[in-house]
Amino acid sequence: MREEKRIKRREKELQKRKRKRRRKRRVAVLVIELVILCVLGVVAFGMFKLDKLNHTVFNEDSILNNGVNQEGFKNIALFGTDNRAGETSGVRSDCIIVASINTNTKEVKMLSVYRDTMLQQADGTYDKANSAYATGGAEAAINMLNKNLDLDITDYVTVNFLALADAVDLLGGIELDLTEEEVVHMNNYCVETSEITGKDYERIEPEVAGTYQLNGVQAVSYARIRYTAGGDFERTSRQRLVIEKLVEKAKSADLGTINKVIDAVFPEISTSFSSTEIIGLAADVFNYELGENSGFPFTPETPESIPGYSGSYVVAAGLADNVRQAHEFLFGDEDYEPTEVVQGISDELSEMTGIYPQADEEQTEDTQNETGSE
Repeated sequence: MREEKRIKRREKELQKRKRKRRRKRRVAVLVIELVILCVLGVVAFGMFKLDKLNHTVFNEDSILNNGVNQEGFKNIALFGTDNRAGETSGVRSDCIIVASINTNTKEVKMLSVYRDTMLQQADGTYDKANSAYATGGAEAAINMLNKNLDLDITDYVTVNFLALADAVDLLGGIELDLTEEEVVHMNNYCVETSEITGKDYERIEPEVAGTYQLNGVQAVSYARIRYTAGGDFERTSRQRLVIEKLVEKAKSADLGTINKVIDAVFPEISTSFSSTEIIGLAADVFNYELGENSGFPFTPETPESIPGYSGSYVVAAGLADNVRQAHEFLFGDEDYEPTEVVQGISDELSEMTGIYPQADEEQTEDTQNETGSE
């Protein structure tokens, strides 16, 4: 009886993971395609484009980890924001992805970290994963990922999603099918998006379902919608759809137009990679193979409330267990044991939230069943 319960739980967990991987793949590919577009731009137009990127140089001692080293892999943090270039204070990353490149096979696996995941910050307090970028920029966000997931990330790429507005307009807009609910929310988001980008738009009226030709402000606003059924998961689906439509338009565009798109996107990218390193990445771009993608945590819980905290959070049902799964997924390490740092964070999270590893929950339930049957 106990074994049957475990099997059923395992089957449900596998089904959940499959659905989450499909959803998180969309947002992961959104960022990676923008990065690849820029790398291909270097290949097509030469190094003279690299001066348009915002380069960041880290102090060697500023990037920390738990003493781990993933040999044979290059791990990169990818962040997506919705601010304009130059605005860095208080900016939260809407998208957080760990891209891991197998340096031998060139396979790229990506792990999307839920932005609302409760993790330990640099000062030892706990907050949402995306708050690290807001308080300390890319450096703090990298250290947060290294600390909580036992990683050895040293480099990052940040892409401003609002650069999409420029790209959409330069490519002549995109055509999308919208529901009535999406039209309403898109119109509302357009007000803020227009103010931030300095671009104009025409409000869709009447607000009814239909097929519409969207300009840059409207396309970005559509991609930002989250207050519908599916929440953030559906938002990533919309983001992916916008990118797909952009790629379709780009395929039929001439080189002059593509050049203008790159000119618009490059200034909205910041990275720790040097020009030499980017050229090295560009040299291998056609050898990279996009592998499997997944989301973190693998076993997320969304408690109604957490003592001392307000708002909604995603909590890993056992951070240490989820880190084990992350290392198996990214690096194929089936026997990975989290560091004492991660185990300590995991224990604190369980005590704070009352959410424990699923194995512990199963053991408790089995013990209760055994006690009840005596």
